[in-house]
Amino acid sequence: MMEDAGEDVLRQRPNMVVTFFKRLGQTYQLMLDRWTPYTTSRWVATVVLLCAFIGRIIIAQGWYIVTYALAIYHLNLLLAFLTPKIDPAMAELDADEDGPDMLPTNQNEEFRPFIRRLPEFKFWYSATKATAIAFFCTFWEFFNIPVFWPILVMYFITLFCITMKRQIKHMIRFRYIPFTWGKPKFQVEPSFAPADQGKEEAK
Repeated sequence: MMEDAGEDVLRQRPNMVVTFFKRLGQTYQLMLDRWTPYTTSRWVATVVLLCAFIGRIIIAQGWYIVTYALAIYHLNLLLAFLTPKIDPAMAELDADEDGPDMLPTNQNEEFRPFIRRLPEFKFWYSATKATAIAFFCTFWEFFNIPVFWPILVMYFITLFCITMKRQIKHMIRFRYIPFTWGKPKFQVEPSFAPADQGKEEAK
């Protein structure tokens, strides 16, 4: 009986390594949650990290494959950020009894907000994490594969132009804008205060 009780106590005692990494993950998630509302500061930090990575590549004159892979990954993130969560082209094919779930094309239709396939915070987090990993890879000679970098630059520019052209055509066809800049906003008309109403009645 005593031996069984001792074994149960040992089994219930948490592992120190598991507890450490669990607390570390909770602290990391708490920092991300606190940094979520500060969009500008988050992207400024990411741009600084990206500039440090580019400076590292220019000074070291290597790791062009890592840079190309990072650029392709950032392009995929940007494309997902600009794409609606429910693709109107697929919604036309998968229309149910209530009709297709498309974005409004006329002023009289019901307003539906633009929901991104990749939210802004996940876009920032994925881009920052990928940049940090790529920066870490530049300290390992194993990833420094010799390659003629102008070919990679031209190929990326071509791929970027083709992808953005396709995305712009998609936006024009289904009439949506993935940004909120310049869009009309509803404003509440100011109500008269009781003192102002009294003045109006006195007149």
